[in-house]
Amino acid sequence: MRTGSEPTTARSALRARLWLSLWGVAWAIFGTVVFVLVGRPGWAIACGVLWLVATVDMTMILRHMRQGPHYQPGRDVPPYRPADTPQPGTRPPPFRRPPRHRHP
Repeated sequence: MRTGSEPTTARSALRARLWLSLWGVAWAIFGTVVFVLVGRPGWAIACGVLWLVATVDMTMILRHMRQGPHYQPGRDVPPYRPADTPQPGTRPPPFRRPPRHRHP
């Protein structure tokens, strides 16, 4: 259910992503070394590409962590545009039911 406070309370799980990225880098290094020693160049290249992708992901995660929370909205930013409030002394518009769908 949407409460309307999601943009002000949303946080990315950067630490979890960092640990998963480190785990991926470790396994990619291990796979690259093992496949080079066994003599499987195709698999070694595949693990090397995975190593590169995980390293780039880890650097982006570290960059976002160093930036801090400044890229997220503060408490003074409303979750969405406030509803139009009626002027003092006027009545709000009447509630209108949505039309009922009638099947032929």
